[in-house]
Amino acid sequence: FVIDYPKGVKQALWLTKAKLIEGLPEKVLSLAADPENYIENQDERLLNVISHARLWHSTEDTPKREAYCPVIVDSLIQLCRSQILKHPSLARRICAKNYTLSTTWNRESFLLQVRGSSGARLNTKNPLPAVASKEEVEATKNHVLETFYPISPTVDLQECNVYDVEDNTGFQEGYPYPYPHTLYFLESANLRPHRFQPDQLRAKMILFAFGNALAQARRLYGKDAKVLERPVVVQSVGTDGRVFQFLVLQLNTTELAAHEGVKNLVWVDSDQLLYQHFWCRPVIKKKVVVEPVGPTGFQPETFRKFLALYLHGAV
Repeated sequence: FVIDYPKGVKQALWLTKAKLIEGLPEKVLSLAADPENYIENQDERLLNVISHARLWHSTEDTPKREAYCPVIVDSLIQLCRSQILKHPSLARRICAKNYTLSTTWNRESFLLQVRGSSGARLNTKNPLPAVASKEEVEATKNHVLETFYPISPTVDLQECNVYDVEDNTGFQEGYPYPYPHTLYFLESANLRPHRFQPDQLRAKMILFAFGNALAQARRLYGKDAKVLERPVVVQSVGTDGRVFQFLVLQLNTTELAAHEGVKNLVWVDSDQLLYQHFWCRPVIKKKVVVEPVGPTGFQPETFRKFLALYLHGAV
């Protein structure tokens, strides 16, 4: 089965033999809460980023999602990168776009494959450290994976003939930034029927983070490795330019066929608003401006999490 359109998070967890933890890891949250990590004039610059993407970047009266969504993510990444003088190790990273991934694994009697592109991927010269301790990893043996009986766990997956089961990280051997750090997913479709629902987007984020981690683990430790001495950690950010999904995945094992044993771990922080709405034109009632041009319901703590994920491993 090729996993193109996962049904939701519950299915993604079964396919990747993973346990879900609500919220981001404490290590990431502490980075988000520390004022030492904030950017100078952070909130003001963030509001400028939103206005640039939603208003100034386009000549349209009301720019469409496919136009402003990529601009806002690129601008946020550049804002994070501005911390390079404070944290010089950020220079040991590069953001790659339009790479392709392919990785295959067995789950029960099913042969599964993730392939395609997740959009942009932040690569580093050094891997992210493990988030969960060895004791926490060992404790996952007691976690029971949720079943779908009587529904097949591969419901809605595309069944096809797979002729190439080799892992492809999307990067040639010897690439100077070989480690996946963070994947960025854009839900930028203008038409609602073409969009992934939030739960589908989170499922896609899990599967591609897992695929990148699995291909990386096999590159580092070979195909016969089972429980990893050094787990592989990959992060994900998904957004439609307004609502953000944050994810951290720790690959603890490549022994995926059976239900028993060590499980992988996934931390998910869902549906985080950066702002509630953006007015491209002022709202005027009885000749009085009741809503000026700009964002409403601005929530700066969402960007703090975005920044914390970017700084993770460098601070």
